[in-house]
Amino acid sequence: MEDDGGAVVSDRATFARTLDALKREGSNVLLVGAAAGTHERVCQRLLGGTNRDTRYRLFVTTEGDRLACENADSDAAERIRTIDSRAVLETETESATESGVSSLGALGIQILETINEFDEDADGLEPSALRVCVGSLVPLLQEYDAETVFRLLHVLTARVDRSRGMGHYHVPLAPDHDAVALFEPLFDAVVTVRSRGGTDEQRWHLRETNTTTDWLEL
Repeated sequence: MEDDGGAVVSDRATFARTLDALKREGSNVLLVGAAAGTHERVCQRLLGGTNRDTRYRLFVTTEGDRLACENADSDAAERIRTIDSRAVLETETESATESGVSSLGALGIQILETINEFDEDADGLEPSALRVCVGSLVPLLQEYDAETVFRLLHVLTARVDRSRGMGHYHVPLAPDHDAVALFEPLFDAVVTVRSRGGTDEQRWHLRETNTTTDWLEL
């Protein structure tokens, strides 16, 4: 993302303090850029380790995802859930007309119910204990119009905020894509990733303070 007139932050300490605030208060992050391998590396960092007794992780996968949930700590398995969006959408499409709930709406309900179960199990989630990873939104954009996907994201980001969790959502498209522009207002930060000269890099744009980091090596 090109600088849109906001300040550029090159001080890593200042940036780190801002990220700490996002963890305490809850946040949603949009990951953009076409470098798939780099998406995975940022994803792992945002998910955090599995060695905390209070951390809950929810993976929402889409067709072709390579989310690394298979190596999760077995001791934390009961606090890790995976929702296969493709399977949900295929199952719900047939009954959508009868129930009055769209297949995409049914996916949203299942995600919300899972977060509610986490909240109940934890007797109230601690700040940043909830980590939600939503895989590539491109398959959804190929089947539904962008405004419909926007409504789903609006519901999910609001729920993550309510639990003061950390959600991140993958859109492996160019930062200037129309869908990225539509989704941006829902998020606290937009992270652009790239691979340049064999080096994976990320650049954060923090919407509340209108600041953008330099390119940071992963």
